[in-house]
Amino acid sequence: MKIGQLDNSHKLAAPAADARKSGAAPAGGDGKAAPVEASAKVELSAAASLLAAEGNTADFDAEKVARIAQAIRDGKFEVDAGAIADKLLANTRELMHRH
Repeated sequence: MKIGQLDNSHKLAAPAADARKSGAAPAGGDGKAAPVEASAKVELSAAASLLAAEGNTADFDAEKVARIAQAIRDGKFEVDAGAIADKLLANTRELMHRH
C-alpha cells in the first residue's frame, strides 16, 4: 500500500471495443469524458447526503494522518495486534447486543 499524494494526472479511457459494447462513446481528442450511462450514476442515501452537507471533519485529524504516514515511510510504524483484537471484540459485542 502506498501512502502519499494521489496522482490524478492519468486519465483512463475505455478501449474502443469496450465502448462499442457498452454503447458509450469513447473519450474524444478534446480530453472530455464520454457521456455517462444512466446505470453508472450514483445516488447517496439521505444519511450520506446529510454527512456530506455538514462537512463533518471532526473525526479526521490531518496531522495524525501525516505522522502515521511518515512513520510508515520511515519503517517505524508498529501495529498493536492485541489492541486491534480487543477493539474488534468490543465492536462485535456491541453489534450483538443491538439486536
